[in-house]
Amino acid sequence: MAILNILNYPDPRLYTVAKPVKEVDATIRRLIVDMAETMYDAPGIGLAATQVDVHQQIIVIDTSQDKRDLKVFINPRIVTSCGTKDYEEGCLSVPGVYEMVTRAESITVEALGRDGKPFTIEAEGLLAVCIQHEMDHLLGKVFVEYLSPLKLARIKSKLKKRQRGR
Repeated sequence: MAILNILNYPDPRLYTVAKPVKEVDATIRRLIVDMAETMYDAPGIGLAATQVDVHQQIIVIDTSQDKRDLKVFINPRIVTSCGTKDYEEGCLSVPGVYEMVTRAESITVEALGRDGKPFTIEAEGLLAVCIQHEMDHLLGKVFVEYLSPLKLARIKSKLKKRQRGR
């Protein structure tokens, strides 16, 4: 197991569109274990492969309190969505920043699991938000890009100052 390096916004690699996984093999399963360990260590509730500079369509999510409900989505796609709701979001790639984002309130997702078998899941609330947030990463989009240009400029400035202070 390994803790992977999480890219920080506005790293240009975060804008890379992930490619579909062709085969769920030992390398992919190893990456899933490392991503989960990285997410739990951060600590976070979701992580996309893009955030660890691997540009394949893989996300790991665990919104449970006890961190014993790891969900893995390979090549995920949203097939239905319903309603909208504002949620406060944060991101391991944008540490310390929390902002309101409008997302679908409920979604149905098709994906492959870590075993390579297809599954469908209906999600609402925090799980639905987290799936949508992580799927955005696979498309090369970071949640702060939903914000106004003024808020985005303030966040970039704050993060640059923080990086200079290191």
